[in-house]
Amino acid sequence: MSAPPSSPPSGRSTRVIRGIYIANLVGQAGIVLTGAVVRITSSGLGCPTWPECVDGSITPTSGQAEAWHKYIEFGNRLLTFVLLALALAALVAGLIDRRRRARADLPPRPALMALALVPLAGTVGQAILGGITVLTGLHPLIVGAHFLISMAIIAGVVALVVRSADDGDGKPTWLTPRPVRVLAWLLVAVTAVVVVLGVLVTSSGPHSGDEDVQRLGWDPRTVAWLHADVVLLFLGLLIGLLVALSLTKAPAHARRRAWLLLAVAGLQGIIGYTQYFTGLPEVLVTVHVLGATLVWIIVLFIPPSLRTRA
Repeated sequence: MSAPPSSPPSGRSTRVIRGIYIANLVGQAGIVLTGAVVRITSSGLGCPTWPECVDGSITPTSGQAEAWHKYIEFGNRLLTFVLLALALAALVAGLIDRRRRARADLPPRPALMALALVPLAGTVGQAILGGITVLTGLHPLIVGAHFLISMAIIAGVVALVVRSADDGDGKPTWLTPRPVRVLAWLLVAVTAVVVVLGVLVTSSGPHSGDEDVQRLGWDPRTVAWLHADVVLLFLGLLIGLLVALSLTKAPAHARRRAWLLLAVAGLQGIIGYTQYFTGLPEVLVTVHVLGATLVWIIVLFIPPSLRTRA
C-alpha cells in the first residue's frame, strides 16, 4: 500500500521563526512602556551621561545624586540589550528561513529578509538617539522623536510578522472592494496623526522626564483639544470601516481585528479624558502610553487582513 502524497513545502516561515518575530514585536512595545515609566518618574537623567551611567562607571554608583532615579533609567538601558539579543535572533532566524526555502526549491523572499533587519537597525539607531537625548538634556523634540521612531520600528516588525505568515511575495489578492481598502489605510494614516499629536501633548505637559527640563512653549490644553478632535475623526473612520467590513462580507479575522481596535480605542478614550480632568496622574499616563502602542499595533494588522498573497 503506497503512502499518501506529502504536501508541498510551504513558503511561509515556520512557527518557531514567527515566534521570534513576534517576540521582537512584544519587546519593542515593552521598551516604549518602560520609557514612559522613566519619563513620568522624572528619571530621564538618572544616568546623566552616555554611554556610561555616570562619569567613570557604566553602572549606577552609590555616590550619585540621582537617588533611585538612576536605577529606573539604568534598567531601561539594560532592556536595550534584551532587544539587541532579540534583533540578532530575528536576523539569524531570517537567514535560517532563507536557507530552508532554498533547499526546498522555493522562490527567495528578499522582502522578508530585509524586514528581518528592521529590529536590529532600529535598536541600534534608538540606542544612539537615546544617548543624544541624554546629552541634549532631554530636549522635548528629541524625546518625542525617540518615541516616534519606536512607532516606526513597531510598524516594520508588524510587517515582518504579517509577511512571514504569507506563502510568498506574489501579487496580493484583495478580498474586499477598493474603497474598503482605502478606508483601512486612511485609518492607519489618521492613527499616525493621533500618535504624533499625542507626543506633542506630552511634550507640552508636565511629564518632561526630569524636574528641570525645558518644555515646548505651547498651551497643553489647546494641543490636547486638537488631539481629541483627531481622535474623534479616528473613531468615525473606524465605525465606518466596521460597517463596510460587515456589508462587504470581509474576512472574519479582519472584522475581529476592527472590533478589537474599537474596544481598545474606547478604553483609551476613557483613560485619556480621565487623566486630562484629574491632572495627568502618573499611573494613568503610563497606561495611556500602553494603550496608544496597542492601538498602533492593532490598526497596522487590519489592512493586511484584507488580502491574501500567493
